[in-house]
Amino acid sequence: MFGEGRAGAELMLVGEQPGDQEDRAGEPFVGPAGKVLAEALAEAGLDQTPRYVTNAVKHFNWEPRGKRRLHMKPNLAHIMACRFWLEEEIAAVAPRVIVALGATAARALLGPSVRVMRDRGKWLTSPLAGNVTVTVHPSSLLRAPTPEARQEARAAFVADLRRVAQRLETSDS
Repeated sequence: MFGEGRAGAELMLVGEQPGDQEDRAGEPFVGPAGKVLAEALAEAGLDQTPRYVTNAVKHFNWEPRGKRRLHMKPNLAHIMACRFWLEEEIAAVAPRVIVALGATAARALLGPSVRVMRDRGKWLTSPLAGNVTVTVHPSSLLRAPTPEARQEARAAFVADLRRVAQRLETSDS
């Protein structure tokens, strides 16, 4: 599954891989994590920003559990197999800012040394783009153990996206 948006979008959001609902719909970020992302983008003032949304891995990696398809984290082989397509999407879109949503996207864009919690909110460079930042994947907010933890995680995620909005306002690249 490829991304969705238009060439020339200022902002590119890169997730891990399609989830079950995305795989079935053929569109990125249409499941619960997509709802969290859309709400956070609106709260951060990015809901009207031209954007392109995609995933580092283009297929849903899963294992059967009864009638359910349970998510399995992509490995390096999956990332490398899909890297060509991610590079082509970045070249076609030419975004000013790329946001890596979670560890898989961060690794695909920035290599194995990046750590989401350590590097979160920093502006990093990649051979693929000059303005790259890392934050958590929106699905992690759904897994927070308590309502308070979910609220805190959401506030931090929105703060990360507000930094992206500020970068887009001030960046000349």
